[in-house]
Amino acid sequence: MTHSPKKPAICLLSGGLDSSTCLAIARQEGFACYCLSFDYGQRHHIEMDAAAQIAKQLGAQEHRIVRFDLRSFGGSALTSDVGVPKDRAESQMSTGIPVTYVPARNTIFLSFALAYAEVTGSASIFIGVNAIDYSGYPDCRPEFIAAFENLANLATQAGVEGKTKIQIHTPLIHLTKADIVKEAVALGVDLSLTHSCYDPWPGGRACGRCDSCLLRRKGFQEAGVLDPLAEL
Repeated sequence: MTHSPKKPAICLLSGGLDSSTCLAIARQEGFACYCLSFDYGQRHHIEMDAAAQIAKQLGAQEHRIVRFDLRSFGGSALTSDVGVPKDRAESQMSTGIPVTYVPARNTIFLSFALAYAEVTGSASIFIGVNAIDYSGYPDCRPEFIAAFENLANLATQAGVEGKTKIQIHTPLIHLTKADIVKEAVALGVDLSLTHSCYDPWPGGRACGRCDSCLLRRKGFQEAGVLDPLAEL
């Protein structure tokens, strides 16, 4: 009996909890995963190391890092010298768009993923956006994903010729952070390899105080799971 080859999928991978879990879901669903990470001038690069390790741990078919510099524009605490907010309450995180929002970042990332999908003949792109514990980013909403999927099928040769209908998969979009932690554990993600902090110490240790660290801590606590990074 011969087995049909796995269908390729492009998986956006930052090395964080969400994107790593999203990759594990794509793998579980039987896709051959082509991972795409971005060195875009963000204030730290430890997440690139995390992404490479996660891609290897989860058996990615390929892992590519695309480099470009959004510091040319700034406009975000992650791509300029603006300070990263610390110790914010949940009520503050859920109000307005934080300064850690990088202008058009997911639009840019998905555009690269779309080009990679055409080259690999993939009809599927996985992105770990989350509309619940998402810290106010407009490009993590279901409306944005639906609009980009529509654009993808208008703007590609494969879409215009009717050969492929691009689908943007967002398996985490309606999950809480606790749900994501539980899913990661169930799928065997090595959470000690993941990195979530916006403003780590020079050695890479998480600050424990930025929005991303606080949301991660809340998720692990509510899931009843010990964060392997908590003791580092």
